[in-house]
Amino acid sequence: MTKLSVNINKIATIRNSRGGNTPDVLKAAIDVQEFGAHGVTVHPRPDERHIKYKDVYEIRRIIKTEFNIEGYPSPKFMELVKSVRPHQVTLVPDPPEAITSSSGWDTINNLSFLQDIIGELKEYGIRTSIFIDTNPDFIVNAAKTNTDRVELYTEPYASGFEKDPEKAIAPFVEAANIANKSGVSINAGHDLNLQNLKFFNEKIPFLKEVSIGHALISDALYLGLERTISMYKELLVKNK
Repeated sequence: MTKLSVNINKIATIRNSRGGNTPDVLKAAIDVQEFGAHGVTVHPRPDERHIKYKDVYEIRRIIKTEFNIEGYPSPKFMELVKSVRPHQVTLVPDPPEAITSSSGWDTINNLSFLQDIIGELKEYGIRTSIFIDTNPDFIVNAAKTNTDRVELYTEPYASGFEKDPEKAIAPFVEAANIANKSGVSINAGHDLNLQNLKFFNEKIPFLKEVSIGHALISDALYLGLERTISMYKELLVKNK
């Protein structure tokens, strides 16, 4: 099946809104693991408005499942991931003030920069993924960075899904085929939810992993975290 990594940023956002330690982000990370998710994702931003840098160190010590850290490769971020050594680092092109990731890398103009960053991460034995749009040229150039994976930015799919699923998925199928032929594995994330995930997973046969936070944590408010994770996993089973 396609692996599910749960982004727990939103849990940290709620905690930070009141101070203190409620809800407990570390317990959430453990629960995500115990409830069957294949991984935990965090995205520490420079202002630490949700996941704090100290959270990253603490989570790394307590979980056994895959740990994925997203972020812009600033010197501070690179120092963090080299110290923590997560299983995967997902590079995003977000400026510091970004509320959420809203576009992928231009792998043409940033080719040399990404090659250098990925080279550093590989020296530490960290699997790399590049957050990217479906532009075929960007996908082709992503392979030139020596990244292990690309993470397809799925907001355009999610926003078009209800009106025309086949039209919405078409660019992602093309991008996935290009990446697969280039020897690059495929992740996906952003606005995937209980309504659109199954269709996406069925149409992208090479899909390795999805990272889902906002929708999953929102669903968990009504359904409970354990049940919600189970429901998302059911949608990720590959048809035989």
